[in-house]
Parts: sequence; structure tokens; C-alpha cells
Amino acid sequence: MASSGEEEVRNKQVIFRDYVTGNPKESDMYVTTSSTIKLKVPQGSAAVLIKNLYLSCDPYLRIRMGRIEGSNNVFTSFTPGSPLSGIGVAKILDSGHPEFKEGDFVWGTTGWEEYSLITEPEQLFKIHNTDVPLSYYTGLLGTPGMTAYAGLHEVCSPKTGDYVFISSAAGAVGQLVGQFAKMMGCYVVGSVGSKEKVDLLKNKLGFDEAFNYKEEHDLDAALKRYFPKGIDIYFENVGGKMLDAVLLNMKPHGHIAVCGMTSHYNLSQPQGFSNLISLIYNRIRMEGFNVFDYFHLYPKFFEMMLAYIKEGKIVYPEDIVEGLESAPAALVGLFSGRNVGKQVILVAPAS
Repeated sequence: MASSGEEEVRNKQVIFRDYVTGNPKESDMYVTTSSTIKLKVPQGSAAVLIKNLYLSCDPYLRIRMGRIEGSNNVFTSFTPGSPLSGIGVAKILDSGHPEFKEGDFVWGTTGWEEYSLITEPEQLFKIHNTDVPLSYYTGLLGTPGMTAYAGLHEVCSPKTGDYVFISSAAGAVGQLVGQFAKMMGCYVVGSVGSKEKVDLLKNKLGFDEAFNYKEEHDLDAALKRYFPKGIDIYFENVGGKMLDAVLLNMKPHGHIAVCGMTSHYNLSQPQGFSNLISLIYNRIRMEGFNVFDYFHLYPKFFEMMLAYIKEGKIVYPEDIVEGLESAPAALVGLFSGRNVGKQVILVAPAS
């Protein structure tokens, strides 16, 4: 299509309506075809024009829906009236950059729209291996996979026999942390929000145990039931009451990797914690991390993951919805646990 030179098409987009407080709603976004785009990069530009194929639905997008001010230098707010953006997989239709050519598949940050003009294509990763599903580059072989790898191996340094607990364990990151820990010879327990997800963790992903936190009236008692000798490693995804309970059940010199705190993203006022003094009593190391600090390890991670996939050592459930029209509901559904596995939006087939 790019070779036609001047072809201009309507560009379906998911538009961010306005800054959000509290729980996000589908009405905070809307889908429109009012915009048009030329299927060729501007003359003399080093940009690339891409057709988006898959978009990644991730909880951190809720942070970007709020008005970000002050000390948060990791994320920037979405701009009201403009498309949302996030990690996606795309095919290059036209390129003014020497490293990319028409027909290449790439993954990286893109708009929630059919077509995107990427003016800084250096941040895109070229996909050389297409023997695996392209959607894997939104999860297993992309940022969530790298997050699981870095958080567990680099932040927590697990040892054989460690007792590992993971919250939001059926999500894009948690399900991989559990499988990586099992490969290391750890005892692994996950918390999730439904019986279906408990069954997924125990029967398909190889977790030793799993429980539905919604059925537990006393999280401290639940953790003592599954970890009578305490927790060596906690992979933190939710914060709130779960973190407070975990702090009472960590072993001395235990490690907590803080990946996310989804229970806090929709709060209008910050929520405190009651048991932080346990960090002192039990000499616990609690560390937040940003996956982008570890992307120098991506080649090593990628080769490891390809081997795991070929050997059948990794199970990676995906929850794929079709069409940009489905995107608002998919994003909002993350916060009620509607998805089972990595939430992905199929924008267009790869062919």
C-alpha cells in the first residue's frame, strides 16, 4: 500500500476522553474514524509508518489515565482528545529509516489505532523470529516477560527450595514468575480472584498451590496456612491489604520485588500500610523496580525464552479480543479480573 505514494485512509482510533479519578470506565474512552492518515512517511523523514496488529492491555495504563504530577518520572499522562498508547506489535508499511524496511514486523510503543506514524523508530524492536505467535511479543517475549525475568532473577535472586508467593498470579507477569520459580526448584503459591484462575495455576501452570483472595476473610491466616514456615520471596503486584498480610509472614532476610500495586491505581487518596515495621524486625529487602532498567539483558532473556517455548517448558494463556471497538472494555476489565491470561487486542491479521 505504501508504494502508491499518496494513498490516504481513515484511521480508526481509541481516544482518551479526559483525566480519570476512581475506577476507569469504558466511557473514559471512545472509538472514532474521524482521523485520516497518509500511508507513506513524509519526504526526508526518518520515521516509519506501521499497521498495528496487536495491542497490549496492561494495568499501568490506568496510571497514565490520571493527571500525573510531582515525583512520578516513569510515566506521562495520556493527552485528552488523543489516542491511548502502549506496547504493540505492528508491520511496517513504509520507512524512511535505514534500519527498517517495508514488510518488517516490529514491537514497541505505538498508538491505539489502526495505523501509526512512529517518528522515533529507534525505540522499536525488530522481530526476527516469526516461528512463534506474533502476539507473544506483547507478553511472553515482550515487556511482561522481561518484567517477570528481571523481577525474579535480578531483584530476588531465588534459590532452590525457596518459598515464593505471587499476587495477581494469573496475570501477564505473575503467571511467568511462577513458572520461572518452579524451574528454579522453588515452592510456589499464587493468589488470584476466581476459582477458574485457581484451577489454571494449579492444573496448567504448575503452581504448588493457589487461592482465591476474595474467599479469604483473613489474609494473614491464609498465608500462614500456605506458608507455615514463612515466605522467602514475594512478587508484589497488588499492594493494599495483601502486602500488609505478607509483611507479617516474611522470613528473616526475605525479598519483596515491587512490580505493581493495582489496588492503589484507582484510589483518589493514597493508602498507607500498617506492618512496614516488619521490614526492620525481619531485615526484609523490599525493592521497587522498572523493567526498562534491565533491557540490556533482553538478548539473553529472549534466547532463554525461545528455548523454553520450543521445549514446551512454558505455558502462556492469552485472552485475545478482536477489534479496537473491544479495547475500552478489555482495559477496564483488567481491574475486575475479567481476563484470564495476558489481555491482548487483535487489531488486524498479520497477512
